Amino acid sequence: MIQNRWLFGATIALAAALAPLASRAQAYPAKPIRYVVPFPPAGATDILARWVAEKMSPALGRPVVVENRSGAAGGVGTELVAKSPPDGYTILMATAAQSISETLYVRQPFSFARDLAAVALIARVPNVMEVHPSVPARTVKEFIALAKARPGQLNFASSGAGTTLHMSGELFKMMTGTDIVHVPYKGSAPAITDLMAGQVSVMWDNLPASWPYIKAGRLRAIAITSAFRYPGLPDLPTVAESGVPGYEASAWFGVVVPAGTPREIIVRLNGEINRAVNLPDMKERFAQQGAIPASGTPEDFAALIRSEIEKWGKVVKVSGARVE
Repeated sequence: MIQNRWLFGATIALAAALAPLASRAQAYPAKPIRYVVPFPPAGATDILARWVAEKMSPALGRPVVVENRSGAAGGVGTELVAKSPPDGYTILMATAAQSISETLYVRQPFSFARDLAAVALIARVPNVMEVHPSVPARTVKEFIALAKARPGQLNFASSGAGTTLHMSGELFKMMTGTDIVHVPYKGSAPAITDLMAGQVSVMWDNLPASWPYIKAGRLRAIAITSAFRYPGLPDLPTVAESGVPGYEASAWFGVVVPAGTPREIIVRLNGEINRAVNLPDMKERFAQQGAIPASGTPEDFAALIRSEIEKWGKVVKVSGARVE
């Protein structure tokens, strides 16, 4: 009898403890959700975020409002979300740039790893290794041989010091032992312009931005930087299978929230995001941006973030790239 009373009491206590959590999950969201994009409008990050927000809003029953807060290579918007209340009403569109910034910047008023929690990976966008048509290399192996024969004579363009495009080139240098001079530009567009003019030899660029020039013959693609071949270009090999085993440097996009956000809210957001990116029309839209839809658990995304911070931290250290 005493044992039964104890069990009954324990059951009541457990139910009472879980009730607020269940109520909170059912009540969320009770107001609009602020979806911060830490980069300017019209870029890939902004476009993908708006598409996802469009699909999430009806399912959640509340508006998901995209707000652009650019500056400091994504740092302004990231800090805003990191310091927001952990209640699920402020979310961030994170990218590979934040995993690089974690070790690139000497001082940051927040930590991407510590102050933000993973919700869901949305998409991956491969980079392409491309050269000016005058460069006498049609494969990665030929390019490595050329670079080793001309140490310090070849140069590569990027959209700026510390960007994913810069680090893609530095990772290649680190893994191949080549000496290629980095030439930073203020954005991808001017870098591509000089590559097409032959002012620089090679570039690692987001595929969507360079694809029109590759098709027109103004640039020569020699490899894709993702771990697997891109479905839209099945004949273009990866850097890894072309002589640099283990090389992978694709852009990625995903949602994170302030650390301390209740688990049930993270799970709810994760489910709605996974549902949205796997809708047939969304897959078609993503393909237009050269993006590959991704989905998975918050733990899957958290593991990716940790591995990316570790990988790019090594590249930052070897390259000597630091921002005060």
